[in-house]
Amino acid sequence: MDNRKSIKTALTIAFLLVAVAALYWGDNNLSRFQLRILNLAAIFVILGASMNLVIGFSGMFSLGHAGFMCVGAYTAAILTMSPESKELIYYMEPIIPLLANVQWPVIPATLMAGVVAGIFGVLVGFPALRLRDDYLAIATLGFAEIIRIIVTNTISITNGALGLKNIPSEKSLLFYWGFGILTILVLKALINSSWGYAFKAIRDNEIAAEAMGISVFKHKMLSFSIGAFFAGIAGALMAYLITSIDPTMFRFLFTFQIVLIVVLGGMGSLTGSVIAGVVITIAMEWLRFVEQPMSLMGMDIPGIPGMRMVIFSLLLLIVVLFYRQGLMGTREFNWDWVLDKLGIAKSKEREVS
Repeated sequence: MDNRKSIKTALTIAFLLVAVAALYWGDNNLSRFQLRILNLAAIFVILGASMNLVIGFSGMFSLGHAGFMCVGAYTAAILTMSPESKELIYYMEPIIPLLANVQWPVIPATLMAGVVAGIFGVLVGFPALRLRDDYLAIATLGFAEIIRIIVTNTISITNGALGLKNIPSEKSLLFYWGFGILTILVLKALINSSWGYAFKAIRDNEIAAEAMGISVFKHKMLSFSIGAFFAGIAGALMAYLITSIDPTMFRFLFTFQIVLIVVLGGMGSLTGSVIAGVVITIAMEWLRFVEQPMSLMGMDIPGIPGMRMVIFSLLLLIVVLFYRQGLMGTREFNWDWVLDKLGIAKSKEREVS
């Protein structure tokens, strides 16, 4: 085995062990507020990475992530809530008998949330992915709104506009970041496979990719449904984090936040999505003071709700106008850079090849 390859494998294993140890330490030493912010960061990392697969690596301008997140959140909530909670909450119209006594463990329910969201991704993608560019964005945004309206009106399944409460709570960093790390590892393996190369070829030039024998529609559908799957996973995690959901949570604002993460991190970089996801989540909490009444240079400024999103909108505008590649562009963190800095050379066989 190549010396650098064995070293990189050892470094990856060591990094994962250190990450698990750090998460375990955080679970036992950080405050509830700090845990909540870090868990929310993990959710946005999953959302950013999954949308980057669709936009950055496959070249499809899709804005339907909030809808798939809604599907995942409701699926996980319904599957994990106790029969007693369902009987108490569904007072306008009883829940359908098929779901009344269902109560799954959290992890299987989370995976099922991803599967159901992925199925919705296929249903939405079949008509929508025949469109391109702005038309695709408008179509997927419309489908996301349709999903939200359906959730609002299927009272015997989702409890309608009243939403769901008493969802089982999860607060462990290991739980949220475990899903986050697995998402990154799965997407990294996918992108570095022949499927990933096909995604990039379609992104760069659909006509040339089709001329090379790549099934454009099939690969677009695969990328879109996988992105929907992970959006559903993130929706399930969001439901566990806040323990109550309703259809108004999953408006376009959620999609805007995810697009912000993708653009700031770099379209075509999972590393950028991870960095931007953490930074944006922390910044959203830190900037809450701009919405509070304050005194500046002797002037009393009233609190203005929504100022945080104004700041992020301006930031997005600046990036789009002056730094389109974002933080990482298409670059990824890899151990080769570390080994080069340490002066560990490649094997002669690799150099000759």
